[in-house]
Amino acid sequence: MSSINFDDLHLSRKAHLDNIAKQGKVMIPLTLLLRLIFAISRLLHVEYPLFRLFFKPIGGMFDKAIDRAFIDYMPIEKDVFVCSYFKSGTNWMMQLSHQIANRGEGEFDDILDVIPWADCPAPDTTISLADPRPAQLSKTGLRIIKTHARAEYVPYSEKAHYICVVRDPKDVVVSGHHFFGRMLLGSLMPSIATWVRHSCSKNAVFGHWADFTNSYWLWRERPNVLFLTYEDMQDDPVGTITKVAALMSVDLSAEEIEKVREKSAFSYMKRIDHKFYPGEVTPFATSGGTMMRSGKKGSFGGMLSFSQQQLIDDSCRGRLLELNSDFPYERYYVEN
Repeated sequence: MSSINFDDLHLSRKAHLDNIAKQGKVMIPLTLLLRLIFAISRLLHVEYPLFRLFFKPIGGMFDKAIDRAFIDYMPIEKDVFVCSYFKSGTNWMMQLSHQIANRGEGEFDDILDVIPWADCPAPDTTISLADPRPAQLSKTGLRIIKTHARAEYVPYSEKAHYICVVRDPKDVVVSGHHFFGRMLLGSLMPSIATWVRHSCSKNAVFGHWADFTNSYWLWRERPNVLFLTYEDMQDDPVGTITKVAALMSVDLSAEEIEKVREKSAFSYMKRIDHKFYPGEVTPFATSGGTMMRSGKKGSFGGMLSFSQQQLIDDSCRGRLLELNSDFPYERYYVEN
């Protein structure tokens, strides 16, 4: 058995989350007051401007983390970047690529022990880019790196490998509403109508979906870049494994492909949800959340009205047009 462990990171992560839990208890009166204020603002139809003001420092926290994520870092041949907009299959691709790097035998207590999240707002909860342990444990020597940053913030090297995953923004909005409602904002999460407006604005968390998507769409023809959609991953999981393995130059046997498929299946990942769940990461969060919700595509219709769906589609198409992008939005996310 390997002598490498991550006890130091586990202690650091626990200390960070324990501190947030303490803050949450102290801030209960403030949270109750804010909940009342937001409830009144919703009745008065001014929830959106109030939420935008309240959320600005949280969005800024993510922006600052992205700004500093890769300062002075030069990717190497063993680096595999998983570049995805949030709630677009990030953990799924991280698990899939990590299992490929370990020929279907990747094990961990927490996904952020073995995969650095370079732009994490709380760097003491994830393994750092400079830490050699993930590569030392890898059966192929390949190390997966997570990022939600747009391409212009990610250092490019012909030696490294890049996997970009995008998802129907309507599903992203719905999944994001559930995610932020559990792990960040709790009872202060706004209505879906306000969240849709926020997600379609320049103040959207991690920036506008179209800006992220177009940034990697421009990279799609580079030989060390694989551009995938969440929907394609669901439609052809084995084909996805084959494509990712080819990008990573890992020759998998049929038995290893099956191991990777099993360990990257939603049912398997749901069983080990606690290994992906980051915990309650703000004082407002609701305890007892999960990371894996439904894993389905096209389920937004149960939560978004037709007009809200149109608003998201129009916002993304309009922003792509402003960027002079030829990403085929209609073919991917309207016609189907």
